[in-house]
Amino acid sequence: MGDVGIYNAYMTLSGAYDADVTRDERMARRTTCRIGGPAALFCHAHSLQALRKVLAVLAHEHVEWVILGKGSNILVSDGGYDGCVIELGREFSRISFGDDGIVTVGAAVPLSRLVRETLSHELAGLEFCIGIPGTLGGAVSMNAGTRRDWISRCIESVVTCDLHGMLHRLSADEVAWGYRTTSIDPASVILEATLRLRGGTKRDISARMNALIAHRQRTQPVGRPSCGSVFRNPAEGSAASLVEGCGLSGAREGAAQVSERHANFIINTGGATADDVIRLMTRMHDAVMDTYGTDLTPEVKFLGFGA
Repeated sequence: MGDVGIYNAYMTLSGAYDADVTRDERMARRTTCRIGGPAALFCHAHSLQALRKVLAVLAHEHVEWVILGKGSNILVSDGGYDGCVIELGREFSRISFGDDGIVTVGAAVPLSRLVRETLSHELAGLEFCIGIPGTLGGAVSMNAGTRRDWISRCIESVVTCDLHGMLHRLSADEVAWGYRTTSIDPASVILEATLRLRGGTKRDISARMNALIAHRQRTQPVGRPSCGSVFRNPAEGSAASLVEGCGLSGAREGAAQVSERHANFIINTGGATADDVIRLMTRMHDAVMDTYGTDLTPEVKFLGFGA
């Protein structure tokens, strides 16, 4: 891959039906931590036809690609990404309510919208998603949730598109679901998921949501730019308590700071770079390893950092 491949892909996709393509899109505008250099290509694919076209062109030109939702849980390098960032658009932003608590949700639907609409239909089961940034597709790909609840518990099936544009429907029991992981092929694109929720009352559902919102506001740096939890919780204890136990709450590297409210969050205090975050993550990891012998695994995904 190189500049020629990027140029050829851009010229071909610029005329693609139902796709919007730009060059050198600053990823700091597209990520919740407000960090990241430019993506060589940025493409909105608004339909399955457009997505198939995009994937075919990128494969032909040997251009790497990645799917982006709302830009949470991702750290893009300061040098950017020498590939194509794909964002799913209109056709993948639909929610359809069926009988018996069945809800079909497009991968591009923000979790915040999904939670609101299931509440309006008096369907319970997704309260734990309140306040979790990102889209349904991203939530499925990493089995998002809390210590007690995760989205795989609600999933009936998932529809994906492979590199050849073929669609596959996977029942929930065909997927191995783990803590922040799934066995869904990372080279495929999650298009939609069918969920099964249970009936409830707006009063009860709202009460659970409000309690979770209040808890998040007390314990997390809500409203501050961050990429969410930077490390997965170990089998015993929590990453936040380990980092805090090392005396690193409030620690800084450049404009990146370990949150004093939740030590597994790194906040951008203004103008932080990806290098700042990496240095701070390294300090956190090494301190926990030296103090507790626990090898923390990053939960945040890295883009544009090379092999």
